[in-house]
Amino acid sequence: MAIKLTTQTLPEIAAKARVPQYDRSALRPGILHFGIGNFHRAHQAAYLDDLFSTGRDFDFAIIGTGVTEHDGRIAQVLSDQDLLTTLVEQEAGRSAARVTGSMIGTIGPTDRDRILETLADPAIRIVSLTVTEGGYFINAATAAFDPQHPQIVADAADPDHAKTVFGLVIAGLKRRRAAGIIPFTVMSCDNLPHNGAVTRNAVVGLAALSDPAFATWIRDNVAFPNGMVDRITPATGEREKQLLADEFGIEDAWPVFCEDFRQWVLEDNFPAGRPRLEDVGVQFVPDVTPFEMMKIRILNGGHAVIAYAGGLLDIHFVHEAMEHPLVAGFLEKIETDEIIPVVPPVPDTDTSAYFALVQRRFANPKIGDTIRRLCLDGSNRQPKFIIPTIADRLAKGLSITGLALESALWCRYCYGTTDSGAAIAPNDPNWDRLKETAALAKDDPLAWLAMEDIYGAVGQNAVFRAAFSEALTALWRDGAAATLTRYLGA
Repeated sequence: MAIKLTTQTLPEIAAKARVPQYDRSALRPGILHFGIGNFHRAHQAAYLDDLFSTGRDFDFAIIGTGVTEHDGRIAQVLSDQDLLTTLVEQEAGRSAARVTGSMIGTIGPTDRDRILETLADPAIRIVSLTVTEGGYFINAATAAFDPQHPQIVADAADPDHAKTVFGLVIAGLKRRRAAGIIPFTVMSCDNLPHNGAVTRNAVVGLAALSDPAFATWIRDNVAFPNGMVDRITPATGEREKQLLADEFGIEDAWPVFCEDFRQWVLEDNFPAGRPRLEDVGVQFVPDVTPFEMMKIRILNGGHAVIAYAGGLLDIHFVHEAMEHPLVAGFLEKIETDEIIPVVPPVPDTDTSAYFALVQRRFANPKIGDTIRRLCLDGSNRQPKFIIPTIADRLAKGLSITGLALESALWCRYCYGTTDSGAAIAPNDPNWDRLKETAALAKDDPLAWLAMEDIYGAVGQNAVFRAAFSEALTALWRDGAAATLTRYLGA
């Protein structure tokens, strides 16, 4: 029978998994984190758990919170198991379980007063965020903060009752300034180009709508370091809970499964202080831009490449897509011919070797990552992971045949059926709009590119319009398998 995860059962669980070797009662809060989902617990929380195991920086433990009902559900589950998480790190030939204990408190999303009190606490020196790519209120066409978003408009009209994470951050900073407390550093851990700058634009942009002088103060006094984060971390379902119970004998209501690989590159800009994360593998650099562009375009762009091809071919798992010669071949050709050649040089890094590592990671059969997860939220991800590469190649007069096909595959997927006729359940916050537009594009491909908030100027480029139209017409006429075969043959 599986052992329920609690502080009391850790000695028994230690025979099955690595458990914290430090005194959790000695930990003190130093970080308030918004968004305590799987990626945070596989990445930032795991790095801090490793750091605490070295016996240092016990004053940088995590208080977890959020602004969504989902955050509230996770907080309740974690509270019921003493804020412990079982992390299962997997490679093709091995799996290892560990229990992390770097989180020492949670605050539910409805407890706004406690969130603000914690933000104003001098002990909190870092406020970190994992609120997804779509959580930063960005206009995809302009790549700028969108002050017209309904949630932003609501917070600007009533800043004393802000509901967005950025409204709460502003309110916390105001309390600190009034009390003469140094501002905390705001650290995004989301997978965005220039995520620190994007976060600063959101915070300053929202503040400017109700208090322009305070917005200027934030711009001049608050640090927003950029960072690149990486670890493939699928969603948790009943499959993962049962695997944990069967293979390790541990009962965890919300375990996290992930690959063994992880990476974190950060700009060293923490005026209020930070933990010595370099001791556990975090790379601090003056400029994270080359690293994040490499990762976002090669890895995240690669995910998009295999996602919609795999989805239309009724492939369920990512590793199964990598076993399919058409999907794996599509990934290799588009990366080699179109993506990698326009990725700028990265210090001490061979981008071809990096892509080979990405291929191995995608092919890991233990992860259980799904094609559907990769297809999720294309309306937010395509403008960040694919369209900038198209724009760069068009500006240089280079071919975009493969990238146009990737965009056409996304459009065809959003029609709502696979090539076999199976229905595709809604898989995007803007699914209704995408599905309606994809239906129009079946007869008029340019209707898809008319979504200016997604494609911007790229959608008006004659070369891209022609290549996209040809690719989408071929997908409808011949199907995904035949279209991919022809592309690979070319």
